[in-house]
Amino acid sequence: MNQRSTRPIGRATTLFVAIGLLAAACSSGTASVAPTTAPGTAAPTTSGSSPAPSTASLAGQTVTVIGTWGGDEETAFKAMVKPWEDSTGAKVSYTGTRDLNTVLTTGVASGVLPDLAGLPGPGQMTQWADSLVDLGGVLDKATYTSETSAPLVDLGTVNGKLVGVFIKTSIKGLIWYDPKVLTVATPPATWDDLQKLITDNKSKAASPWCVGVESGAASGWSGTDWIEDLVLRQAGPDVYKQWYQGKVKWTDPAIKTAWQTFGDVVANSYGGGNTVNATNFANAGDPLFKTPPGCLFLHQASFITGLGGFKTATSGTDYNFFPFPDINTQFTGAVEGAGDLFGMFHDTPASRSLMAYLVTAPAQDVWVKIGGAISANKNATDYPDAISKRSAELLANSKIFVFDASDLMPSAMNDAFWKAIVDYVKDPSKLDAILASLDTAQADAYKAQ
Repeated sequence: MNQRSTRPIGRATTLFVAIGLLAAACSSGTASVAPTTAPGTAAPTTSGSSPAPSTASLAGQTVTVIGTWGGDEETAFKAMVKPWEDSTGAKVSYTGTRDLNTVLTTGVASGVLPDLAGLPGPGQMTQWADSLVDLGGVLDKATYTSETSAPLVDLGTVNGKLVGVFIKTSIKGLIWYDPKVLTVATPPATWDDLQKLITDNKSKAASPWCVGVESGAASGWSGTDWIEDLVLRQAGPDVYKQWYQGKVKWTDPAIKTAWQTFGDVVANSYGGGNTVNATNFANAGDPLFKTPPGCLFLHQASFITGLGGFKTATSGTDYNFFPFPDINTQFTGAVEGAGDLFGMFHDTPASRSLMAYLVTAPAQDVWVKIGGAISANKNATDYPDAISKRSAELLANSKIFVFDASDLMPSAMNDAFWKAIVDYVKDPSKLDAILASLDTAQADAYKAQ
């Protein structure tokens, strides 16, 4: 899912407990029974907003939800749904799992599914489209599309059927630093400018970069963000698209160059490769705040402000960011984004009402005010600080927007990509073998689609 604190994290035992998780999530209340409303019946709407939740006959019902959120993110989601619970008398029964992909794959095969679920990404969503409810009959689609960035609407649509909506989004490719350590009067416009900034300030920290790719069973995903940003800015959006579609091989020079550039970053990272593989992505930037600093820069998405050392630091005083600089100036203004998709597996009055509520600006303002999230709804503006607002503006004003490539790949390709990052960080000398292995995985993964 994108937001990469929402990447699936922890698969070792999930194959044994997936059915149990789903059964538990689907066992409470009346909302996990067969549909009681006819598909295609939209919820009531109010002028200028997404559909308003209907409160009729919902008291005592429960909507079962499965997602990847835990810790602070789970707390934020529960705060987001509480106004709906208070107004309807219904309840949300939330189950968190860090291996959502496996759990839902098992559920789609068995038919044991929650009412609503976070979806690992557009690629997996497309594979499950036949099992998902068409939200065009649940939401006021015209209002939803007017309030949501067009690329996000398109990413949630499969063969004309709206099956996924974005609960929150993030901007990738942000370069974070501590303004008390480093003065950045003018953000570097190019990769060469960034290298000069590093050279001029290398004495101020132990290393130029902080990097951490540990994330349980999904270890490696934060490194995929590096590769994606580099492919986008070195080779451009057309190659980027052909790559995630399986039409450009991993051994292609354009893709290999991105890996080699990432390898240079790892070689100049805090603690080196072993530390990179051992450090959880959420804490990768913590050395920014050490005395003396462990690194000058962290590459991470906008959601990092709600995690690790950023969570207790002060925006603008302890941390700031600039966008990923241009490498090939043909592609100036390119932005990579991601987001947390939600879909509906059971069409019930309560699940309809909750889904309609979740896409509204008031609902999403609850989460963005807490921090660490950008709303998919253009009318949500309750950001807690100037840095969060800048992140939202980057998404709204992007000249070239692409979605996270690995999220658009088939599950098997995505998994192989994560593992390859870990292998490469461990031993960069094996790059050619790693890329050849990814070519083999690509041939199998896309053939199976």
